Amino acid sequence: MIKKIFITSIFYLLLTSNSFSAGSSGGDGGSMKSDYEKAVTFVKSAKKLEKKGKMDKAKDKYQKAQKLLIKSNKKKPNKPNTLNYLGFTTRKLGDFENGEKYYLQGLAIDPKHIGINEYLGELYVATNRHNLAVERLQVLSDCNCKEYKDLKDIIAGKKISKY
Repeated sequence: MIKKIFITSIFYLLLTSNSFSAGSSGGDGGSMKSDYEKAVTFVKSAKKLEKKGKMDKAKDKYQKAQKLLIKSNKKKPNKPNTLNYLGFTTRKLGDFENGEKYYLQGLAIDPKHIGINEYLGELYVATNRHNLAVERLQVLSDCNCKEYKDLKDIIAGKKISKY
């Protein structure tokens, strides 16, 4: 009887210690967010802060997101969604030239990427290149999406974009 309790106790300890170590080891337990996913969370948070006028806090979130996106792009290069957010965060941090480079790199992979076309169009408006913004709008014209309307409103001056 004691032997059975001892073996059961050992078995229980092994099971619980393995489950704890599996969750905390940083392995592929499924609950760990990727750098890209963490970055997207920072971007969403920054956008909300920006709408509330909390620009310093938003900038801090954009910087954190950008660092994670750079890491993500090194691990898994040339993913259009990563390049879209790299362009977006870089632009939001005031570096239009490098933001444009990320967007163009993404469009070389996926020319019809909705997010990249919208955000690149916004960048073109912010840098007074309306003719190029209209080209991005034209790419979005068949998507029947919110991004088309948002960019159209920004080009027409009905909606203001903060870069």
